[in-house]
Amino acid sequence: MTEGESAGAAAARLTGCAVTGERPLSEAVTEVALDDGQLVMVKGDEAPGAVRAEAAGLRWLADAGTVRVPAVRGLDERWLVTDLVRTGPPSARAAVRFGRDLAALHASGAPAFGAPPPGGPTDAYIGLAPMRNVPAADWPNWYAEQRVLPYLRRAVDAGTLRHAEATVVEEVCERLPRLAGPAEPPARLHGDLWNGNVLWGADGHVWLIDPAAHGGHRETDLAMLRLFGCPYLSELLDGYQEAAPLASGWADRVGLHQLFPLLVHVVLFGRGYAEQALSVARAAVAG
Repeated sequence: MTEGESAGAAAARLTGCAVTGERPLSEAVTEVALDDGQLVMVKGDEAPGAVRAEAAGLRWLADAGTVRVPAVRGLDERWLVTDLVRTGPPSARAAVRFGRDLAALHASGAPAFGAPPPGGPTDAYIGLAPMRNVPAADWPNWYAEQRVLPYLRRAVDAGTLRHAEATVVEEVCERLPRLAGPAEPPARLHGDLWNGNVLWGADGHVWLIDPAAHGGHRETDLAMLRLFGCPYLSELLDGYQEAAPLASGWADRVGLHQLFPLLVHVVLFGRGYAEQALSVARAAVAG
């Protein structure tokens, strides 16, 4: 990494192409035009291992040959360069196709729950938050120990959640072996599948960006899509169910799978998400 290097300069260095223009899209992301006529996205991230984790996740998803992800054009410890996805309007047809593709991605599997992508670090990220990828044999215990409880402890230590409130989440973790539904093999997850990471391509396909990829439970990706809303979600689910029917009772487990991302939001953004997290925990215990 060159000190003070711009996104355009990084793109030129990492791709070997001259830069003909650049347009900042946010503090971290810049659209860059290369002299070969291609447009690329350049993302800067100073967090240790973050670029390597994201690139490994993109490549692991691409290797499945199912969902579409932008190709990695270059990277170093600070910068990630990927192809630009040209976007268009959402459509029901694209949603159904994406549902089928997502089912195929999940079915391509992972070595274990919590397994990182090949070449990906154990200490990865979900958005701005740290997320450890430590392989385990069964989903309920892994989800409790590696996903829910670390963020619950952080929220309590920060005073965002009170000790008395944390008990209902701890009860969910104790009951997870009974609440989790039928055992499933580890799925290859995007891992941070909220609507902002779903791009409706101008080519009529859905493209995925910014993964927190790992081996997990396939219902987790679907629960994340529902958490913050997604266009044509019912059509997407129809396509998924057509390709790989979900286990009985899956709709009742949506809140269970949303508990981790909600606790991440409690830690990152404060008390505003606490009631939602507690609500899904209480519902899981009551159910």
